[in-house]
Amino acid sequence: MHTHLHRRLARFYFTYYFFVGAFVPYWGLYLKSEQFSPADIGILMSLFQISRIFAPNFWGWLADHTGKRVQWIKLTSFLGLCGFTAVFWAHGFYWLFFVMAALSLFTSSTLPLAESLTLAHLATSNGHYSRIRMWGSLGFIVAAVILGFLIDLTGIKSLLWFLLIVQMTLFILAHSLPDPKILAHEHDHYSIWQVIKQPNVIALLVGCALMVTAHGVLYNFYSIYLSDHGYSKSMIGLLWAVGVLCEIGIFLLMPKIMVRYSLKTILLTSLALAVLRFGMIGLAVDSISMLILAQTLHAATFGSFHAASVEVISQFFNGRHQAKGQAIYNSVAYGIGGTIGGVAGGYALQYLGGQQTFMLAAIFPLLGLLVIGLGLKLTKRLAATKGMFG
Repeated sequence: MHTHLHRRLARFYFTYYFFVGAFVPYWGLYLKSEQFSPADIGILMSLFQISRIFAPNFWGWLADHTGKRVQWIKLTSFLGLCGFTAVFWAHGFYWLFFVMAALSLFTSSTLPLAESLTLAHLATSNGHYSRIRMWGSLGFIVAAVILGFLIDLTGIKSLLWFLLIVQMTLFILAHSLPDPKILAHEHDHYSIWQVIKQPNVIALLVGCALMVTAHGVLYNFYSIYLSDHGYSKSMIGLLWAVGVLCEIGIFLLMPKIMVRYSLKTILLTSLALAVLRFGMIGLAVDSISMLILAQTLHAATFGSFHAASVEVISQFFNGRHQAKGQAIYNSVAYGIGGTIGGVAGGYALQYLGGQQTFMLAAIFPLLGLLVIGLGLKLTKRLAATKGMFG
């Protein structure tokens, strides 16, 4: 793959996930410092997942329709920046609801557009998705660790300035991305609904949504849960970093794993390990060694699961449906699944407590295991020669 292009895409992923690594672990703690209840925090945090249900599909359709992906990435990153500046003045539930809704409409759309841009570039050059996506994970770790220490030293308000600078950087970097050539594909004549209504596609999307439902609880409340149990912000940041570090490891190993095991086996193993992981978080919150072990399982519950899902999706949705396919996967799995987990998790935390909430979250990947085990039939193993993971 052209090194120059690879560097630009990697830089964009690093910065985007740098934002995510600052936002996901600490925004809930910021909201808690503004005196919101767990149920309110669940609703506010879930605006990002809710907007993922429809916003990426709109932008994905625009990108496929106009063939100009970079233009829309620039626009969404600019509007995301404008939305974020309002956070400095927004206090109270309704103001924050409005600002976070606006912010989420744009920031949740930047990534699926960048994913489809990257996949389109990789289709015309023998590149590796996992090697570019890995830079995103690195960005997440660096932000989570730095911010943990920064917040312990200077207080939670420093988070706002930190996020503002990252948003500005992302907007500047969007101008360095080149538009790809879109290759025609043999299934281009199918309508998008003909692809979606296949039982295989439905089973995959439902299974993914169930997996992400459990993660919705994790993303919104893991930091609050640990903070309530006496962990410092820097320790919380380090625990998040452990998870993402293991995710990087699995992204690097993914080409070898995909040659050896079928995509379905990878999905089922990831789901089984998720049941174990969420059970452990619920049962062993006071044991740091058990929490670290549970975080290493992020390699499977997010890393290998996401990599295999994206690969299956790209087999189902090709050519002119590629951006829409990634958007649909994003909106069903992360949008619907994440919203259910995020909102239900807030109420569960408020009325049942953290330990019960995380143990209940383990039920969702268990259901996903059944859905994908019984419903997803994939015919071929992945060829080791060329493809997204090379």
